[in-house]
Formats: sequence, structure tokens, C-alpha cells
Amino acid sequence: MEMAMTVMNVATLQPKPLRPKSPYLLPNPRRVFNLKASSLHNPQVSSFGAPTLVGQFDPTIPIERAVTPPSSWYTDPSFYSLELDTLFYRGWQAAGYTEQIKNPGEFFTCSRLGNAEFVVCRDGDGKLQAFHNVCRHHASLLAYGSGRKSCFVCPYHGWTYGLDGSLLKATRITGIQNFNEHEFGLISVKVATWGPFVLLNMEQDVDSDTDIVEKEWLGSSSEQLSNNGVDSSLSFVCRRDYMIECNWKVFCDNYLDGGYHVPYAHKGLASGLNLDHYSTTIYEKVSIQKCEGGSTERTNDYDRLGSKALYAFVYPNFMINRYGPWMDTNLVLPLGPRKCQVIFDYFIEPSLMDNKDFIERSLKDSERVQVEDVMLCEGVQRGLESPAYDIGRYAPTVENAMHHFHCLLHKSLKK
Repeated sequence: MEMAMTVMNVATLQPKPLRPKSPYLLPNPRRVFNLKASSLHNPQVSSFGAPTLVGQFDPTIPIERAVTPPSSWYTDPSFYSLELDTLFYRGWQAAGYTEQIKNPGEFFTCSRLGNAEFVVCRDGDGKLQAFHNVCRHHASLLAYGSGRKSCFVCPYHGWTYGLDGSLLKATRITGIQNFNEHEFGLISVKVATWGPFVLLNMEQDVDSDTDIVEKEWLGSSSEQLSNNGVDSSLSFVCRRDYMIECNWKVFCDNYLDGGYHVPYAHKGLASGLNLDHYSTTIYEKVSIQKCEGGSTERTNDYDRLGSKALYAFVYPNFMINRYGPWMDTNLVLPLGPRKCQVIFDYFIEPSLMDNKDFIERSLKDSERVQVEDVMLCEGVQRGLESPAYDIGRYAPTVENAMHHFHCLLHKSLKK
């Protein structure tokens, strides 16, 4: 079941002061400061274990009275390790797009996810395959980048694998004993597609049937996304990477604040949006924010945002943005407690692929927004590491999606 919530104009948001019933809701600031100050020799390391830190957020408290997760969720190395094990090494993860592997022999490698590396390909029979990108001989990475191959040849010692993962040749192993070549194929990974996206799952006991994957990954939001132009008809334009000095959740939180920061941090973007008509809809593992464009009529030939924009967050780390003729996706990959990589892929309606001026201008405008967000996120990370900060509060009418994200995190981490 979904629940729609229309958000008020963020510029007029005036939350009423609350009088919490429990001291847990608003801890004594002096006690919080003293607690964190005691770890100033290493402010990233908490004196609590990761399971204890998970319990410091209570998802049962309504957003009007709830506090945010503690800053240790964003700084503690043991908490980061728990996230890798419970979030990223389980469940379906966005890895790429179908246009990268349209034809037999085409492949692409994925950016590192924790300690895992992957390669996705379409074998000679056209079947989609995915493997850990590690040679079984001495652990060298097997493939780099993207392209087209008839087989994978390890750059280290020449061991060769078919596109189905089987070991075809092991070089210079004369005299080896107790070796079964059928046991040394590449380690497979479950792979599936939905719309234009390629998804991976490291769990071996999951079903990769499209309908089952759709239900698990998107739940009841899939129809909403399909009906709003998230499909395979768009053409890929380019990819841009951002290395950001912040915890991966900081970037997600920034995305999920219901447009709260837009009029303050993105004045150029705000001028093209009607923030009085901003809504958030919560699904099982997805939240969708919608906003009307600043004008439904084009005043000139340049209209990047169109008459409405849709911003979908797919738990735990994937964003789909559909606006005007554009779609861009943001994949947030954790690189440690205080660093992440964000991969932007840009797609456009095919009729505009030859309009180089429009594409260049649109990408320039998008880049300006991303630079502004990088500055915000890195500033938040530094603040989270300060002994003066431990927990915050939610703006109930705009930060519903953020609260939903934190509740999903708590549920996953408690498993």
C-alpha cells in the first residue's frame, strides 16, 4: 500500500516546537558533547559496537517526535562493515544499463562495491551473464572497462575463460596434481534486468525471474515508474563520476529531504521548479518525489526540466531522475566510512540525440547542481564528525522520504 504526502512550500516551513515525553528523544546536549569529546583522539571510532549503534535509532517513533540516527552511523568503521555485509552484499543492486550489453560478446565491468568487483557480459548465445571479476589462479582482476570479447584472458598469467564463465585454458600447469578444471570457472553472480537497468545479486539462492525481481526491487512502485517514462526507449548520452568525501548515506539524505535545500543551495535549479507543488509518495522500498516545472510553456527552445520532474529513490543507493526529455541515474557506492563514489548516467529522448547544443547546455546546468551538492555533503560530513553534533530532527512535512530511508536501514541492519 502506498501513502501520498503533499509537501508545503519549503520556504514557509515553520515547525512547531515539540515537548518530547522521553529523554531519549532529545538528549542533554552537554551529555552528548561529553560523550563524543571523550573520543577526540579518534572521532571516527565509537565506543559502542555496530549492533548497539543500530539500536540508537528507533523507527517506531513517529517522524514528528523522532530524532535522526546518531552521527556514529556516518563515521564508525564497524558500522560501515556491517552495512556492507547486510545491505550491499545482499539484495539486488543496480550495476549498469542494458544498452551496454545489447549484443553477444559485449561486456562491462562494474565499479567496486565494498571488496567486490564484477563483470557483466552477454555470451555467444545471447544469454546475460555476470561474474566476480577475479581470476581463479592468483586473484588478478580479469577485465577492465567495457567492449566486446570472445573470451576473458587474464592479463597476469593468461588463464582464459569463456563468456559463460568456464575455464578454457590454464597455462603452464604441467605436473599439477588434484586439479579439476571444471571446479575453477569464474564465480557467478545472479543477474537480471528491469527496464533499462542491469541488476546484480551476490546471494546464490535468489530467483532472477523478471517479475520476482521487479517485486523485490521496486514493489508496487514499478507501475508508477513505467508510466512516468522510466523505460528502455531513451538513448545513453554520457557518464560522469564524482568522488565525494562523505559517507554514502549523507548523499542519500541530501537527495531525500523533499526539496528542502533546493531554494537555499540550488537557486538556479529552484528558478525552474515550482516548489509549491512538491509531493512525496512512500512505497515499500522506494520513495518518489514529484515537482512541477516552473512553467508549462516553453519561453525559448531550451527547456531541460519540462513541465514536471520525478525523483525516485530505490533502496538502498540508487536514484532515478526523469524530467523533460532527460533521465539521469545516480548510483552511490560506499568507499569507506567517509568517502563515496556517485556515478551519474545520462539518457535522453532519441529525437534530441543530435542536438549537441541542447545536450551540452543541459549537462552544464546539471554539473552546476552536482558541484553544489558535493560542497553541501562534504560540509555535512565534517559536521557529523564534530564533537558538538550527535543527533538532529526531521522537518515532518518535507523529510518523509529521508525518515523512510532510515527506517529501512534499521530494519536491514537488525536482521
